[in-house]
Amino acid sequence: MTGAGGFIGAEMVRVFAASGAEKILLLDLCEQHLFEIFAEMSARGCGTRCVPVLGSVCDRALLDAVFEEHRPDLILHAAALKHAPLMESNPIAAVATNALGTWIVADAAERHAARHMLLVSTDKAVAPRCMMGAAKRIAELVMLAPSRTSRAALRLVNVIGSPGSVGPLFASQIARGAPVTVTHPGARRWFLTLRETTQLLAEAMLKTGVLVSQPDEPVRIAELAERMIAASGRDVPIVFTAPRPGDKLDEVLLAPDEQLGSPAALHLRHVLSPVREDLESHLVRLEAALATRDLPRLLHLVEDLVPGYEPSALLREHIAELARP
Repeated sequence: MTGAGGFIGAEMVRVFAASGAEKILLLDLCEQHLFEIFAEMSARGCGTRCVPVLGSVCDRALLDAVFEEHRPDLILHAAALKHAPLMESNPIAAVATNALGTWIVADAAERHAARHMLLVSTDKAVAPRCMMGAAKRIAELVMLAPSRTSRAALRLVNVIGSPGSVGPLFASQIARGAPVTVTHPGARRWFLTLRETTQLLAEAMLKTGVLVSQPDEPVRIAELAERMIAASGRDVPIVFTAPRPGDKLDEVLLAPDEQLGSPAALHLRHVLSPVREDLESHLVRLEAALATRDLPRLLHLVEDLVPGYEPSALLREHIAELARP
């Protein structure tokens, strides 16, 4: 379980433990998160079945050592940098973790004969307007590449209650009596509960390709803010701010060059998504650009790999600044 201490990762660790998994490898880069989930598993009597591994999905030597020693059968890859506006200011980190890290994990899984790898993807990977989403689309392309290990990517929408999402943010603002900030009156998003999310991930296990659920109608963010304010009984204003770099008013689940395919499970459908025959050579060049922190080259490679990607004005301005003498 990569990202084992995260919001989704920790819940899936609980699911795996309850299912009777023989051994669960808990990989996380955050020491505190790893400590907390391992301590919780130990308190539940599952500590002997869990192996805490502190480190990055980009660390090839670490992954080789872990895979060689423990020979994992299933890999659920949830480790990611997910806050889109923050990643617009840190695009190299976004691509390194979300794209390159996925490739490195997938390569280790294949070389060590793992049976299946499931990537936790996002609707932001569809026609992305942010580097986080573009990097996630590259991760999806990795899952679509030929491999002896079966691979799948599940596109999730916003998970209610996840750290940094609008729910906890609005709750904090309301509790302080501060204005509730909404980027745009027309902004809408889909939402899943954590329970729904784990059910979808369980359904996606051992499937292949890109998978998507069919969520209910999207919710206007302003309406969500209104409901939370009304439920609190407090008189708190809503302030509309400008959309942040990389923001879209509406997320979509299918790109213009994609189609819904056959049912994959009770709540999942396959997505007929284009593949890249030259993916590995692009990834090698992407890794070289990351190693030298060559942002203009990196952006060029990402745009080539993800045709629907439109870099934000912030990122283009950053590139322009680097080009000035």
